[in-house]
Amino acid sequence: MTTKISVVGAGSWGTALAKLLAHKGFAVTLWVYEAELAERMRATQCNDLYLPGIILPKNLEITSDLVLKGGALIVSAAKGIENDTLLPMSDLLLEALPPALHERLTFLSGPSFAREVASGMPTAVVAASHNPEAARMAQQLFSNEVFRVYTTDDVIGVELGGAVKNVIALAAGVVDGLGFGYNTRAALITRGLAEMTRLGLALGARAETFSGLAGMGDLVLTCTGDLSRNRSVGIELGKGRKIAAILDGMHAVAEGVRTTQSTWQLANRLHVPMPITEQVYQILYEDKDPGRAVTELMLRELKDERY
Repeated sequence: MTTKISVVGAGSWGTALAKLLAHKGFAVTLWVYEAELAERMRATQCNDLYLPGIILPKNLEITSDLVLKGGALIVSAAKGIENDTLLPMSDLLLEALPPALHERLTFLSGPSFAREVASGMPTAVVAASHNPEAARMAQQLFSNEVFRVYTTDDVIGVELGGAVKNVIALAAGVVDGLGFGYNTRAALITRGLAEMTRLGLALGARAETFSGLAGMGDLVLTCTGDLSRNRSVGIELGKGRKIAAILDGMHAVAEGVRTTQSTWQLANRLHVPMPITEQVYQILYEDKDPGRAVTELMLRELKDERY
């Protein structure tokens, strides 16, 4: 019996995952929100809006009709913290999906630029689930000779790593845009990891998760890679451009912009110190000068490195 897979969302990441799964021989349907884009993709076998230049397999079906059947394995590849509720995707899906599917929830994260995955470059990620069997199913489903999947049961740690790294990537872009060097970037990444870990521990995550693929791995990628949308937005902020003007010229989503707001609010609610996140929030939402933000970070009260 042929395994049938539906990928919901034809952004760059959804398209890359659908291509990967179709190449493995599965019957894959990619749901596209924009009907006009779906029509073009069927005609050209290419997602010219989100992943131009990547030819999609002919066995990949494109549709604008959303269908979810009971008993399906649900693999979430979204990263973020919802702004109104401050909930991670796992809690939102528990609310949205019928109870019968709760044990079928898995969350995929890790250092994985969509274009590199779609181009077949070796990549390693992690599948997290409270149900070990579901995690192993996702592992087997996605893994091949260029895409390796590890498993974990630390769902909240994996989700927070995938969300908060986008906030730190904005900060990394800011320091690059200001013209600072490798010393600054290394300090930013290291202290950003400390912030991610503190927030994760406050929510019940395990510290070791943040030294793995969904933590340090994804953080390094998004803070240093030229394909990082969040870092690119940060660079423009560091050069003095305003966030509204930057976003107006973008098709793809820079998740960190909205995630900064929810992360900052969540940290305040839990009384978790996140000074980098606070400065990014003030740059984005209070029009703070990026140079001043860096100076204030450097002149904070001197502390032990553990804090």
